[in-house]
Amino acid sequence: MITHVAHIGIAVKDLKGSKELFSSLFGVGADHEEEVPDQKVRTAMFRIGETDVELLQGTAPDSSITKFIEKRGEGIHHLSVVVDNIEAELLRLRREGFQLVDEHPRPGADNCLVAFLHPKSTNGVLIELSQKR
Repeated sequence: MITHVAHIGIAVKDLKGSKELFSSLFGVGADHEEEVPDQKVRTAMFRIGETDVELLQGTAPDSSITKFIEKRGEGIHHLSVVVDNIEAELLRLRREGFQLVDEHPRPGADNCLVAFLHPKSTNGVLIELSQKR
């Protein structure tokens, strides 16, 4: 079951410069920074009320974030929602006809398991399912 929005992911070319920009915008610094080698991404999280804004910079030419920016430019990359049981939610969504990017959860930032739904089945929005380990 989806319980709430976890964060909005924004693809950026320059994480350092973008952290400065969003720190000025939000009036606070990043709460958490991390590199996720499996996803070839570096992240910075800003807590805004009950939702986070996640800045993502690719760390390799074949990173999904690097490819996204090359194709579409910087901007909103995904919407992340928290689920209470990611395996059960993937089964439910597959039965409902959603196209899965990930058949099984994989390691994500902030000690979470994540899996993505393909934007073709969600009106063009990449949806990330996220569950704390």
